[in-house]
Amino acid sequence: MDSKGPSINAAGEMTLSTEEDSLVDGPLISADALHSAIRREFQTLPTSCPAGLLSLLHVLYVVLSTCVALLCELKYGQEEMCASVLRHVHGDSAIVFGKVFLWFLLLLFSIWTQHHHTRLRRRGYLRFYRQMQGLKQLLIIVHSTGNVLLLTLLAVKLAQKVHIYLLLSILGLELLLAVSFLVYYTVKVMQFNKERAAPDVSQEELSHSASFPTSLTETGFRGPTSLEEVAEKQADLIEYLKQHNSLLSKRLLNLTAQH
Repeated sequence: MDSKGPSINAAGEMTLSTEEDSLVDGPLISADALHSAIRREFQTLPTSCPAGLLSLLHVLYVVLSTCVALLCELKYGQEEMCASVLRHVHGDSAIVFGKVFLWFLLLLFSIWTQHHHTRLRRRGYLRFYRQMQGLKQLLIIVHSTGNVLLLTLLAVKLAQKVHIYLLLSILGLELLLAVSFLVYYTVKVMQFNKERAAPDVSQEELSHSASFPTSLTETGFRGPTSLEEVAEKQADLIEYLKQHNSLLSKRLLNLTAQH
């Protein structure tokens, strides 16, 4: 049976099969062609517009909730208008329904951003992925805390004016924190898309080659950190390198077949 791999002859020398020998003796691939095959086109992160839209919807919700609380609950001479708009729905119930809808939008936004951030991590942007993970968690914590406080306030029997003022205070504080996080996230994403930076590994290689010799640090690490963070960064880096090498192998095989 013919062997397709390398073989050892009687003199102990390694010889190549006919197929491998034809690949070696084939035409060489130019450096420009190799560079175009290896280079990966930068893909922007399309999450800044949904973040801005969610901020606007949150502001709109708080404005409408304030109008409902002041006009319909405190009844500043607008009982007929509230009855025509809300029908038989109580003012507090309308605010809670709006909060549920806002939470549903936040859930969709979190799923959308997690999908694109995971793809971003697979393309090698590990530092940006870890930075934005903490910011997204803070956003969810703010909304969850606001939901708990709102439900607690509805369960406690307080005077009408005190109830309304506490309700508006909770919604206002939640709006201030959530919109601040979303605006910061939007700015960071827009900066990332504008910079069109190379993956972290490529940036590390360029920095090491430009400033060599430097202090000995491992690729993908920035200063002292905990053992768990080191393991997480190492796992992300290994996953990216495996996928990157697999993609390069496919591209080089296709390029070799074309030549």
